[in-house]
Amino acid sequence: MAATPACASVAASVSVRDACRLDTRWVYSSSRISLGNDFCGTLPSGKYSAIEQPNPFHSRRGFRSQCGQRVLVVCKAAPDRTVVIGLAADSGCGKSTFMRRLISVFGGAAAPPAGGNPDSNTLISDTTTIICLDDFHSLDRTGRKQKGVTALDPRANNFDLMYEQVKSLKQRKAVMKPIYNHVTGLLDPPELIEPPQILVIEGLHPMFDPRVRELLDFSIYLDISDEVKFSWKIQRDMAERGHSLESIKASIQARKPDFNAYIDPQKQYADVVIQVLPTQLIPDDEEGKILRVRMIMKEGVKNFEPAYLFDEGSTISWIPCGRKLTCPYPGIKFFYGPDTYYGNEVSVLEMDGQFDRLDELIYVESHLSNISTKFYGEATQQMLKHADFPGSNNGTGLFQTMVGLKIRDLLERTISKKGSVLEMAKA
Repeated sequence: MAATPACASVAASVSVRDACRLDTRWVYSSSRISLGNDFCGTLPSGKYSAIEQPNPFHSRRGFRSQCGQRVLVVCKAAPDRTVVIGLAADSGCGKSTFMRRLISVFGGAAAPPAGGNPDSNTLISDTTTIICLDDFHSLDRTGRKQKGVTALDPRANNFDLMYEQVKSLKQRKAVMKPIYNHVTGLLDPPELIEPPQILVIEGLHPMFDPRVRELLDFSIYLDISDEVKFSWKIQRDMAERGHSLESIKASIQARKPDFNAYIDPQKQYADVVIQVLPTQLIPDDEEGKILRVRMIMKEGVKNFEPAYLFDEGSTISWIPCGRKLTCPYPGIKFFYGPDTYYGNEVSVLEMDGQFDRLDELIYVESHLSNISTKFYGEATQQMLKHADFPGSNNGTGLFQTMVGLKIRDLLERTISKKGSVLEMAKA
């Protein structure tokens, strides 16, 4: 065995569960271990067999020597850079719900910076920091009205600062990020953002500037059709923000030219597009409650392999057995097959309809492959955990969960290829 390349200073007696909260990134375990104060050196001599049990952001390897002595080696990613994920969508298109599902897959809960601005848009968990790109508005609400521009217009945003700060965080450098206050419409004093293990930048323009786009390790675009978007914005802005129906309609119409010019074109750069459309199962459907959702996955993306239904590369239309999957009228239909999207080879997975019982989703999950779950039924478990989230009974929730699982897998692969620091402990 090679020498341990770095020292780990750890308390003399510490449980692995407690050590998980430390910067050493130990894996979860209920057993206790005794550690020397400064471990630095080689593993005990002898032949070893390794059993890998990968964790989302580090891995555990158990080794047993010829004399039966067991040691625990924990590998963690060298902290040389932050993995950056970009999520693009228009306002009111489900970015917040997607972020909650993503954080759940990674583990832990996200909260605003402790002791900071109560109106901060930033969310922080143990491994992840989520930055809202509205914070890089260069004009406040009054300034935009005076200049006659919307928040979607590049002239209302500081892309130079966005690029410099995302670049700094990726290089493990802290930044003083501005805050756009959605309550007052003003630009508040900046807040300190420390470099996380995973940085998610979400908002209107994560893929607009080529410099910022180049910093992304993975990118997602939520593509909501006009009919569905209108319905969602009414539900959100009337119920949560007290806006009138007339003001919502006026806002949508005012934003549409800029959306078409600056936001929508970004989907051609995305690694995954989640497209939400009206159902095709009900002719001339006017209620808009049943959705047809397509997950468009780009081929050839580094550390990412598209999910598939039944047989990879085939074209398949599937109506699940009604005895195994309970669903209301008009039922559920799946589709999978290859396609091209903005000149790129893609795989498309589609679901039209909605579930009646989420626990029966395991039947669908058993027919999906390459979805990067850690155990049988994990996708169903995630869906059940957040059954009250919007979209949990249709393809939006299912595909958002699957993308979260795929991003976790991408992170594992990225970290494993960046090199490791070995830390050793005797059990």
